[in-house]
Amino acid sequence: MTGRDGGADIGPIGEHSPVVILVRPQLAENVGTTARAMANGGLFHLRLVAPRDGWPQERAWFASSGAHRILDAATVHETVADAVADLHRVMATCPRPRHIVKTVMTARGAASELRACANRKLRTGLLFGPERAGLDNEDMACADTLIRYPLNPDFMSLNLAQAVLIMAYEWWMACDETPTRDFMTNETHVATKGELENFLGHLTRDLDECGFLRNEQKRPGMIRNLRHLFQRGDVTEQELRTLHGVVTELSRGRKSRS
Repeated sequence: MTGRDGGADIGPIGEHSPVVILVRPQLAENVGTTARAMANGGLFHLRLVAPRDGWPQERAWFASSGAHRILDAATVHETVADAVADLHRVMATCPRPRHIVKTVMTARGAASELRACANRKLRTGLLFGPERAGLDNEDMACADTLIRYPLNPDFMSLNLAQAVLIMAYEWWMACDETPTRDFMTNETHVATKGELENFLGHLTRDLDECGFLRNEQKRPGMIRNLRHLFQRGDVTEQELRTLHGVVTELSRGRKSRS
């Protein structure tokens, strides 16, 4: 027995199982039932972004049916960017079409990709939005891939725990699959979201200085396009160091000519 006031022992926590990230959850009971769904499918890492009613909330433990260990270990973050900064790959659930250029996968396909990442010891995360409206475009800008559930098009409504349970189930079913592809990185590693964010900040500052982003109306969209470009592939730490050097040298050359 583990967890607050006892609770079922839900087994060892896998180091490379995906992190479930609930963005602005509204009801503590929904966090509790989400923990139960996670335990069903072997997902044990939970992060909360700006929970509406604060954290912790006893109602979550009451609703979790014994999945206390997940709630005991849950962490709270102010922003989505903070919650994903140490992760290598992030996927976001997206029930409705959005005007975003990103790869879209089914839950089953996403689970297979997540399993391949786990075999490579990459840290991954699954973003789930608020109960009422789901993730907004800014939230999804932090994700590499979007996940759609192929459900009845005339009735696709899911509550939060149901949405998490579908991914937890697919993750569990994918655990015995052999990865269909690998990624050779030699002596380097895939860059984390924090490292990528640091480079994008460097690039944006230099683009501001040279006047490339001078059109204030187009500036946000251009920055998003750059972000999406670098998030489509597995950029390595070494590649980011090279890109940092390229941006620095271009800036130095521009200043020496002025």
